[in-house]
Amino acid sequence: MNQESNETLIILATYNEMENLPQLIDSIFATVSSVDLLVVDDNSPDGTGRWATEESKRNPQLFCLIREKKDGLGNAIIAGLKFALAKNYRYIVNLDADFSHPVDKIPLLLQTIQNATNPMLDVVIGSRYVPGGGIQGWPFTRKIMSRGINLYSQLLLGLATKDNSGSFRCYRSETLKRLDFSSIKSKGYSFFEELLFRLQQKDASFAEIPIVFVDRVRGVSKINKKEAIKALWLILTLGISRLFR
Repeated sequence: MNQESNETLIILATYNEMENLPQLIDSIFATVSSVDLLVVDDNSPDGTGRWATEESKRNPQLFCLIREKKDGLGNAIIAGLKFALAKNYRYIVNLDADFSHPVDKIPLLLQTIQNATNPMLDVVIGSRYVPGGGIQGWPFTRKIMSRGINLYSQLLLGLATKDNSGSFRCYRSETLKRLDFSSIKSKGYSFFEELLFRLQQKDASFAEIPIVFVDRVRGVSKINKKEAIKALWLILTLGISRLFR
């Protein structure tokens, strides 16, 4: 583990986020100084990974993992989780690298998981779909689609949590160590639903805190129709496997 006191690692999976990453990292360290941060970059053509690598040489709390090619958001986050477990961090926070997730809610994520003792919490989700949560900047059709995919996940996977497709979460490392990451089928955006499903099978406990998700201002969204269809199909196959366990 880096330094002697940091027990939390924040993961940012990036691809062409040079417009956002430097300012986002500054904002994170200004909000929670006693954390380490890992950038997992898929060899971004815009130089995101090169910048993060150079910056990590100047900042002992910053690490950078460069993958050879773009190989799915889920795989990128798994690489980050494995890094965190190997380094023995106690808590792992994941958020998007485009300012969609409120950095000022990171302390609340950590406080919620750290202070829960009876019962202990394994995952705390920054949720758009609990009272106080919401979305800014999305058209009505996209909001309906997002609601639909979350309801779809709840019904097929038996998830009690409301926001299953969002990536803004804090995990307890000891719980993640119980997972077999090689069993996770999703490489793309259904990774977030599948991870909750796999953790639920390990009797993990969950909580949600409200956040307001803000659509990205700079850069280009990576999700597309093909990825969305893949996500729906994979959630369906997981739901079928659940019925026949």
